[in-house]
Amino acid sequence: MNPHQFLERPTKEAIRELPKFDGLPLEKICLVRTADDLFFAHNEILNVSQVGFDTESKPNFVANQPKTGPHLVQIATSQYAFLFTLDYPAGNELLSEVIRSDKIVKVGFGLKSDRGPICNTLGVALDPTIELSAAVRRLGYKQQVGVQAAVAVVLGQYLQKSKNVTTSNWAAKTLSDSQLLYAANDAYASLCVYHELVRIAPHVLASVKNCKADPPSGNPAYDDRL
Repeated sequence: MNPHQFLERPTKEAIRELPKFDGLPLEKICLVRTADDLFFAHNEILNVSQVGFDTESKPNFVANQPKTGPHLVQIATSQYAFLFTLDYPAGNELLSEVIRSDKIVKVGFGLKSDRGPICNTLGVALDPTIELSAAVRRLGYKQQVGVQAAVAVVLGQYLQKSKNVTTSNWAAKTLSDSQLLYAANDAYASLCVYHELVRIAPHVLASVKNCKADPPSGNPAYDDRL
């Protein structure tokens, strides 16, 4: 490829024409609230070497107000997604262990924006990581590539994302099924993209471990960018 020529990121319209991304169903999503949930999450997460990682925060629609969060942290394996609401101390202990473990690589999109809030909330550094937006961009895209576009170009599938769910209250005491599915499958989709890149283009991953992706261009909903 000519170094001055770039691939075009697919449009929203083109993405919607693709086969639907088959994410995890509700029965494969565990909201970590009890000792049994914690035991299950511990056994599943600590036995893998890569996990999909994402966070959600309650949106702030008032100008100049301090941001809070994250209110939800999502960890996905190839079989399950585990959601941590950060109001369960024992769950936070496991989550902190996963986040700081050098044996578990956290893969995802927009991880740079998660580092500060994670450190402030849990007191641990998010490390090691693989920033997938940087990896997918190395396939030849000039523009930043978010999770939805990455699922399209790497997996050839449509990851549906509802704006109503994106901007919903992630600090709510009770999360809806739509919120659980959305949150879990953002992290799970990241892991699926990573595994496919390992298969088809491992070279793009070689230099992006702990890579800090380019910041978003004035769009606070970074994870929902094309």
